Amino acid sequence: MKILKMMALLAALLLIAAPQVFAADAAAGGGTNWVAITSGFAMALAAAFGALGQGRVASAACEGLARNPGAAAPIRLALILGLVFIETLALFTLLIVFTKVA
Repeated sequence: MKILKMMALLAALLLIAAPQVFAADAAAGGGTNWVAITSGFAMALAAAFGALGQGRVASAACEGLARNPGAAAPIRLALILGLVFIETLALFTLLIVFTKVA
């Protein structure tokens, strides 16, 4: 619980500091490509939590099959549907990364 509070505080601080980061003078030239950096972090988070979700979906499907082998077809359908939704979220994040960086 303490880690969750620390992560929430860090997220709040990053949201508060965001306007100052992007308020830099554009005429100065050079600088850091913040869009590319934040896009990389967004894709990393999408991949990490997508993998975590896929692991949980597969684990739940295996547990359901072990408890009730007769329900293999509905469990398989729910497994594939869940994996498709999770992977679609990661692909949408990748699409947004490419549109923002390009």
